[in-house]
Formats: sequence, C-alpha cells, structure tokens
Amino acid sequence: MTHTAPENTAIEAVGTGLFEPARLGPLALPNRLVMAPLTRNRATADGVPTPLMATYYAQRASAGLIIAEASTPNAVGQTYPNITAIHDASHVAGWRQVTDAVHAAGGRMFLQLQHGGRVGHPANSGLTPVAPSPVPLPETIHTPDGRRPSVVPREMALDDIRTTVADFAAAARNAVDAGFAGVEVHSANGHLLHQFLASNTNRRTDAYGGSQARRIRFVVEVVRAVADAIGPERTGLRISPGSTVNGIAEADTDTLYPALLDALAEAGGPEALPAYLHIVRSDPDQPLFHELRKRWAGTLIGNPVLPDDRIPADGVLHAAGRLLSAGADLIALGRPFLANPDLVERLRTRAPLNPVRDKYFMYVGGPTGYTDYPTLPQPA
Repeated sequence: MTHTAPENTAIEAVGTGLFEPARLGPLALPNRLVMAPLTRNRATADGVPTPLMATYYAQRASAGLIIAEASTPNAVGQTYPNITAIHDASHVAGWRQVTDAVHAAGGRMFLQLQHGGRVGHPANSGLTPVAPSPVPLPETIHTPDGRRPSVVPREMALDDIRTTVADFAAAARNAVDAGFAGVEVHSANGHLLHQFLASNTNRRTDAYGGSQARRIRFVVEVVRAVADAIGPERTGLRISPGSTVNGIAEADTDTLYPALLDALAEAGGPEALPAYLHIVRSDPDQPLFHELRKRWAGTLIGNPVLPDDRIPADGVLHAAGRLLSAGADLIALGRPFLANPDLVERLRTRAPLNPVRDKYFMYVGGPTGYTDYPTLPQPA
C-alpha cells in the first residue's frame, strides 16, 4: 500500500466524510467520530457513577457517539476499584445522571458491558473471580491496598455460564433504562469473553472449549441474549484480534475471528446482526482487518493505532483517513478524546491538540487530568 503524506491524507479524511453525518441503526450521528470506552476509576466503591463523571461525558458530547466506560453486569465481574457497574437500581440511577447531562448537551451514548473474568480480585469484589478455566492472570492486580498477586479463578460451571449470559441481558436492559441508546459487549483486551476465545485461557473440554466453534459459543450466546433483550440495533461488539493484554495468547487469530463473525451471522440471520463491530487497534495494513470488513455486513468501527506520545491533529486525521479508506464506517478514539473535550472541533479546524497529562491522573480519581483539560477559546 502506498502511504500518502499526512498533510494530504488529513485533507482526504475530511473529504471522505469524517465530519459528515452517519447512521447507526436508528441513531443519527452528526459525525463519524466515536469516543472509545475509557476506564477512569471515578465511580464510587459500589460502582455508582458520580456527578463528576456526568460533567466529563457532557464535555465530550460533540462526538458522533460516546461509548461509556466498561461497566460490570454482576458483582463477580468487577475488575479494579471504583469501576462502574450496571446491575442494580443505584447503578441505573447514577448512570441516568450521566446520560441526562450528555443528552442535554446534544450527545448520544452507548454503554460498554465488561465482565473481568480472571481479571479481578477478592479485595476488589469480595468474591473469587470466575473464568473459563482455573488459569490465573500472570501478573499482579491493582486493589485498594496496592498491587497484589492475582488469584486462581474458579472455573465456571454450566450454571455459571447460563447465569452470566442472563446477567449480560439484564445489564443491557438496565442500560436502556438508564438512558443509553444501546450497549457494547466487550469481548476484547483479555476480559471474560476474550478468555473464552483464547486457547491459553480456555482449557475446557466441554461444549465451551477445545475447538474454535466451542470457544466461540459463549461470546455468541452473550451477544444473542443482549440483542434479544434490547434489540440488535442497540447492540455492538468489541474485539481485539491478536491482543496480548492481560496475558492472552491466541494461537489461531486469523481464523478465529472470521469464524466468530460467521457464527454471529448464522445465529439469528441478517436481521439479527448487531448494529456494529468495534475492532481495537485496527490496522489497514493487516489482511485480517480487510477479511473482517468483508465478512461484517453491519457498521464497522475502526480504532486506529496511535503513538503513545503527543499526537498532532494531522496524525489523528491521517490515521482516521486511512481507516475510512480501508472500509471503516466510524472512527473510535480514546486518549485524544480524554485530553480534548472539543476534539471534533479541533480536528475539523486542524487546531493543536492537548497532550495527555501524566498517566497517573488517569486512574486516581478527582478532576485533575479528567475534567480540567482546556477547550479552544470561543469567538467573541
């Protein structure tokens, strides 16, 4: 593939529709920029969203779509301290304050549903984590008392699997009650659903382990249950092919994910296909990205690979333009939205972007490095 210079590609990105309206199921989006889900540990210890979070998300309401941070569908699914949840009335009420603020600012929101599986600790949830197999996380985990060794998770029995599928469906209904337009099922970054997909974390010999078709089954059942509960047009799926986050090792990435998309398409027919597929760290130079685009009939959200240091506007536009040209319909950005509440306007005008501050502030609570990033001066 021939790479165009960033300046030219930035102009091309604008011309190919990054700032043009789009549709996602019944939702009308004013632009194709999506705020990716970003865990920032600003909830209460019980997982209830806070007023500070309502301010944070409302500041970023100019995004075509906000996908709010990972929320657990049950207590045992909690990963770290001060993570949001969506499995009881207090969570629904807390999230309702957030969605009301975003709607008042003209925005649209989905909520990501995430079960940590083995990425959890009794010091965080009060419960022993569960997972497809009793294979511990190969690293320490953050707790209120600092980093502690991971624990061996309890292997999920068939009743646990059925209950967890039902919990995802109930969480999706709670999200809609809280004012979200839909939910994103998190099957990425080494959490529970990804643990079922990966052969190094799924060592089962029953109907949910072994062959690709069996390792895929749990993900398909969760997505179908959520779609049945709230409608496929309100349901999205996030995947991270080849990711090694949280100790994941996939031996069959190039065939696993096409098989997963085929199984989802077959599970309920074209009319039951989820509204979107969200691919983490999408790379238009990789054949797998194009294979997944070919197999996915719905909306595809691309998440470009960006450098860890300061990201200029032209660099973001360059990466977004390449993904749009490769077949992505929407572009999800994380750190640029964290540091730039007015990211859409900054990219539209190619204004300088704020750099992300010290990463320490991402996860410590409070407004610093969260709601205090500056916006562009308003015209007089």
